[in-house]
Amino acid sequence: MIQDIYPHKLKNTFIPGLEADASSLVIHFNQDGMILVKSEGKPFPRLSEFGKAPDTLTYLFSMDEDNIFLAEDDSVVMPEGSTYKKIREFRKMDVPKKSVFEAFTAKQLNAWYTNNRYCGRCGSLTGRSTVERAITCDKCGNIIYPRVVPAVIVAVINRGQTRDQDKIILTKYKGRADVPYYALIAGFTEIGETLEETSAREVMEETGLRVKNIKYYKSQPWGVADDILTGFFCELDGSDKIVRDEQELAVAEWVKREDVVLQPDQFSLTNEMMTLFKEGKEPV
Repeated sequence: MIQDIYPHKLKNTFIPGLEADASSLVIHFNQDGMILVKSEGKPFPRLSEFGKAPDTLTYLFSMDEDNIFLAEDDSVVMPEGSTYKKIREFRKMDVPKKSVFEAFTAKQLNAWYTNNRYCGRCGSLTGRSTVERAITCDKCGNIIYPRVVPAVIVAVINRGQTRDQDKIILTKYKGRADVPYYALIAGFTEIGETLEETSAREVMEETGLRVKNIKYYKSQPWGVADDILTGFFCELDGSDKIVRDEQELAVAEWVKREDVVLQPDQFSLTNEMMTLFKEGKEPV
């Protein structure tokens, strides 16, 4: 998955007062949310590569010995040979997995900074805490921390008489029916719900099916949507007739193990769970 970057290590501890130097890596997103990319192998430029240093640099996190900063200046002068890529395009580039993880995590923090320039309580301009990773309002005392949104990924299995006859529900989101690979049922946790209750509700809403034996598998940070994704395997409980939510899904169907078409990369929790089922290695 995207966070499986060993032996590399993300260090996300906030370091008060840390300033960028010539060797610091710089990540910048333009107003369209596209990321500045230097090259395939080493995608993020160092500060020394900018002809004009960005006016505003904010420390994000470190990866191994590299300190990584966010350039928040909209008038960044791009280093020679660099370009901007959509995050989906960047994900498909020939870059180290750790760079994709850096980009996704930086995108989450960039969105947090961008979306909280004004206090949601009193409307005043906000500032930055000097002691922790937080946005503050000097007028009313409001403190805003980075948002992490809980969501679930659910693998629903219809058990046959033998494991070879087992099936899993695979889906495609509305508007993406032409994409050659599938996804699993997914959704955000609502107020007052447990993650298990979210799993059962999302399955019912998207497919009209009831499930049982909901078992936690693994979690994953997914910075593009501010998510912490939580994966669950469960089993069909009752009728296997799918009633697809046509507003949400273009496709929802039962698929045998050998017919599962995997996603083109190994970044997502969804793809790992689909792979386990395809290989007959899912938790029982």
